[in-house]
Formats: sequence, structure tokens, C-alpha cells
Amino acid sequence: MQLYFTRHGKTQWNLEGRFQGREGDSPLLEESYAEIALLGEYLKDVPFAAIYTSSAKRAVRTAETLAQQLNEKVPIYALDELREFGFGQLEGRKFVEVNQEFPKSARMRDRLDLYDPTPFDGEKPGQMLRRIEEVVTAACQRHFDEGPVLFVGHGAAFSASIPWLMGKPLAKLRETGGLKNSSLTILETEDAILPYKLSVWNDTHFLEKNS
Repeated sequence: MQLYFTRHGKTQWNLEGRFQGREGDSPLLEESYAEIALLGEYLKDVPFAAIYTSSAKRAVRTAETLAQQLNEKVPIYALDELREFGFGQLEGRKFVEVNQEFPKSARMRDRLDLYDPTPFDGEKPGQMLRRIEEVVTAACQRHFDEGPVLFVGHGAAFSASIPWLMGKPLAKLRETGGLKNSSLTILETEDAILPYKLSVWNDTHFLEKNS
């Protein structure tokens, strides 16, 4: 079975270099819809059993736009558990400001075992990893005999939780780097039991048509 993952299209806050997080949200940029459509065109023949998306509007709009390009109608399930990492008081603020006030917050991008979100009331890594793992593993088991599943979510959450599903420890979850907007990552499993195997990471070659 194959599990497909994509990060939502680029938003205004992405452009401005702001933390979005679990509660923050920003509209997709107009040009992002064209990139999402290119991803959908690339995936149009994949017989998805379901699409699971974060309930954040930027992710839902990405899932809906992508689904319009598929050859077959696919059910979409929007879940709070697939929302972005919760950044508490940082949400909506610019990266440059936050790096000065909370320099250790940058650990979120390289060493999650050293990342402490307590000073700004953020979500702990373990909490985020557990909620996403529960959704993905449940969906994998539910649709195992039906076909591939697509997950639409967020950069920080997926960049950490996908390696987690591959069996990597907390200290090494960000070694492979981040995920680009509208990129494609694929995990595979033969028995729906963790850990899963990585076959594609952060692929964006299909977006070159829009460059």
C-alpha cells in the first residue's frame, strides 16, 4: 500500500515569513492554485481510496483543488488531528522577530529532542507526532485493501511525522530537511504495520511546468 503526503499550497504568511501553526491560518496565494492543479494532474490516474486533510482552510482548499483534477471522485475527510504543529504565541509572527526573542525555537527545524515550546505555550513534539500517527495508521488499516491514501497537511508537522512513521528517533526527525509547498512524498507498507518505508521524498518535478 502507498501513502501519499503533500504540503498545502503556498500562503500569504509563507510569503511573508510568518509562523502559521495549528490555529493560525492565511489564504492561499492565487498562483498556488496552479501548482496544486499540476500536482493533481500528476496524480490524476492514482486510484485513491480517500483523501485525509488538515481541517485548516489552507489545507482544505488544497485538497479540494487537487481532487478536482483526479479522474475519479474521491471522498475528503477534514480532521483537526492533521493540523500544523501548535506554535502558541508565535503564530502570526515573523520568523526574524521570533528568532531574536526565542532563539531556541529554531531547534524545531533541526533537533526536536532539544526543542522546548514551553516559553511560548507551544505544542510539544510528542503530542503532535502522536495525533498524526494515529490518523495515518488508522487510515492505512481502514483502506489497506482499497487503494492508496492521500494526506494533505503542513510543513513542520509532516517534515517531522513522516520520518517518525519511518521509525526514526526524535533527534533525527529533521535530518532530511523540510517539505516544499505542493510537494509529494510517498511511504509504502506491505502489512500496515509501522515502520513504513520511504519511496519518494519532497518531489516537485511536476511543478516545473509552472515555472
